[in-house]
Amino acid sequence: MRLFIALFISVLVLNSCKKKAEQEENVNIETPEIVYASFGKEIISDDAVAFSSMLNHYKDMNVGDSINSKMTATVKKVCQAKGCWMTLDLGEGKEAMVKFKDYGFFVPKDIAGKQVVVNGKAYVKEVPVDELKHYAEDAGKSKDEIDAITESKKTFSFEADGVLVAE
Repeated sequence: MRLFIALFISVLVLNSCKKKAEQEENVNIETPEIVYASFGKEIISDDAVAFSSMLNHYKDMNVGDSINSKMTATVKKVCQAKGCWMTLDLGEGKEAMVKFKDYGFFVPKDIAGKQVVVNGKAYVKEVPVDELKHYAEDAGKSKDEIDAITESKKTFSFEADGVLVAE
């Protein structure tokens, strides 16, 4: 009988140790830290809102409205002349045109598809035809595509004072 009790206690102890080891393994899982290249004003990635949340803010804004914001999104296009603007994917087929405060810095021209954090001012703007044609030229569009631009366009815009690009 004593042998049976000793065996029973040993099984319980070993079993409880096994569960504790499994729990410790789950707790020690680390998420990889994203490394960013910084452009413009030095910023941190903390407290940035997701692009989908920013899209909801944009939808509630009128032309001329603006809010200070920091958001994360994926780059769709970059100015191929100098890296002086980029567009960000906001989801639902929408995008935000990002320019850099006081033309004070540029981003690399090869960051399409990368995650970025932008800090600055989000606003809604009516972009005139000549400016739309200029952006089309910078994006490398054909003459026919540029000539087809005949109307101004309401856009979601962002003036960034700092940008982080995921490496």
